[in-house]
Amino acid sequence: MKYIGILILFLSLVACSSNDDSNKNAKKEILVEVKNGIFTEWYPGKKQIKFQGQQDELGRRNGIWRFYGENGTELSFTEYQEGIKNGFTVVKYPSGVMHYRGEYQNDKTVGIWTVYDEKGKVASEKDYGYPAE
Repeated sequence: MKYIGILILFLSLVACSSNDDSNKNAKKEILVEVKNGIFTEWYPGKKQIKFQGQQDELGRRNGIWRFYGENGTELSFTEYQEGIKNGFTVVKYPSGVMHYRGEYQNDKTVGIWTVYDEKGKVASEKDYGYPAE
């Protein structure tokens, strides 16, 4: 009886260690690719894009970058120049209704930023002004 207990314990340990080995050998899913200057990040399963945008020759964000929900709904976009937020940004609720919008200059908030409630009505506005040139 004593040996049966030891045998069961030994077999359990061997079974657990073989499961760990199979997980280590499983191919890891690659969810990020850069092709022709376009950065794309996918949700697991690679059926839906998560982030996408253009990169410059140094790998910095350049142009409009978009973020999507798992269902494919565009949830936000932001404009970049050489890795710095420069231009407009729009962020939406998961329903697709606008949450807020505003503008950046050199990574700083400028101009009027508007926040909306979940029904799309203006909830608040704030004017950040523009820097003196």
